Amino acid sequence: MIEKFIRDVLAEDIGRGDLYARVSAPVRASAKIIAKSDGVLAGEEYLRVLAHIEGFMITWHKHDGERFAKGAVLMELEGDSHTLLRIERTLLNMLLHASSIATLTRQYVDLVAPYGTKLLDTRKTRPMLRNFEKYATRIGGATNHRMGLDDALMLKDTHLKTIENLEKFMEDARAKIPFTAKIEIEAETIEMAKKAMEVGADIVMCDNMTPEQLREVVEYKWAHHSSVLLEASGNISLETIESYAQTGVDAISTGSLIHQANWIDMSMKMD
Repeated sequence: MIEKFIRDVLAEDIGRGDLYARVSAPVRASAKIIAKSDGVLAGEEYLRVLAHIEGFMITWHKHDGERFAKGAVLMELEGDSHTLLRIERTLLNMLLHASSIATLTRQYVDLVAPYGTKLLDTRKTRPMLRNFEKYATRIGGATNHRMGLDDALMLKDTHLKTIENLEKFMEDARAKIPFTAKIEIEAETIEMAKKAMEVGADIVMCDNMTPEQLREVVEYKWAHHSSVLLEASGNISLETIESYAQTGVDAISTGSLIHQANWIDMSMKMD
């Protein structure tokens, strides 16, 4: 899957061929990838495949998940000049995109880690980039939420509007979905959170609740349904996430890890 992704990305950029290669002869060359801002590296898994496909060497100075500072040499490249110049933008785009997500994710993780709360990503990903972007959040320290509609059954507010009898629906769902699949129910109120637990949800997603409301739900869970997992979600930011982690919820999910990640800066310099 990674190899196909990279071949598609290369094809997008190279098209019918790099015109520079028409007017120059290749020479042996080396280059450095240099950080122009602080961050957390992500993209190694993809760059290793890129190097294999294109036939160049990478000497790693930083690896996935490691922090780096502005000015650091992240890796050194060696190959023929045509190859290094051809893959420059593909390599940097993947490295920048993944590292930017990982960098923001690590900021969130550092805030919730003292409370034992898991940080989850969401399905708010760019089309056809879900595997890549969720890989980046994972490198940053988050835990992947659903990859798609086929690995867990989530009943959001839109689903619940179509269900007349939730208890009966849950019975049918348990009989029809895979044995290992969990059922998660979204709740926008304390009352709905309690009902979701009572009908047998494995996970209750408390959406757009205040930390005070979440504390009440957490207390109810431990008193009546201790095995249920609680997830907080909805407009949670770097400024507010710690107050949600302090409530005792099991996990916090936010799409901001991906769609609010601002690109950090890196460049390739030929030796």
